[in-house]
Amino acid sequence: MSAVAPPPELRFRRRVRLGASLRELWRARELVFSLAERDLRARYKQAVLGLSWAVVTPLLLMVAFSLVFPRVAKVDTGGVPYPLFSYIGLVPWAFFSTSVSQGGSNIINNAGLLNKVYCPREVFPIASVAVAAVDGLIATLVLGILFVVFSFVPHVESYWVPVLLAVQVIFTLGVTMALSAIMVYVRDIRHLLPIALQLGLFATPVAFSLDQLVPARLQPLYVAVNPLGGVIDGYRRTVLYGQQPDMQLLCISAISATVMFLGAYALFKRLETGFADVA
Repeated sequence: MSAVAPPPELRFRRRVRLGASLRELWRARELVFSLAERDLRARYKQAVLGLSWAVVTPLLLMVAFSLVFPRVAKVDTGGVPYPLFSYIGLVPWAFFSTSVSQGGSNIINNAGLLNKVYCPREVFPIASVAVAAVDGLIATLVLGILFVVFSFVPHVESYWVPVLLAVQVIFTLGVTMALSAIMVYVRDIRHLLPIALQLGLFATPVAFSLDQLVPARLQPLYVAVNPLGGVIDGYRRTVLYGQQPDMQLLCISAISATVMFLGAYALFKRLETGFADVA
């Protein structure tokens, strides 16, 4: 006997209202802070170096890059010491990488809470981004030490940093929420993600400049796909070279990051109804 489809009036349709969802998320902001504090304590509990581990990864990568790339490839740093040039790209990359790797699996890791406590489910990946932001802030302090070591003074154009940081955070939130929702249903992503992040490190202008990585005519398309590339290029232009960011690339990065965030948030809200059953 063939199955009969239910009448249209009985079919459930998930309607996503982004405005109402964002207001609900704002009301749950204290929960985000609590989850972030819990994750931060759990990560560094009984660790000998404690929060110092936040700088280990970018610092070791900076040393490795400084030993290899200036000798293997002619990296055009514009006269800036290569350790400083690479580290200012590694800090935003470490923030993005940590957010995605930890936040992508946060829904799965908190499956026990999904059936016990009602809250906007997006608080879990957002809490992971908040923890990565703490790590990023600590890693940025090392950047100040590097300025002293190399007798380098950041340029006044650094006032663009908050704008670039906003684009970076919006893009990171979008990718993290999208992956955390999809990973609940497609667990293979959990195994592919570390490989993708390793490849992404070299597909993003961290060890090289954007001009060396991507031809000028393709840069608008590149930053539309990877807004982080435009953000890192903007950090170097403003902080290290005393220039304004490339406004075309910055606008494309900002628009792309915003579209990605809104699309990822809508996807997350549509998929969240099955989290408790599948996770």
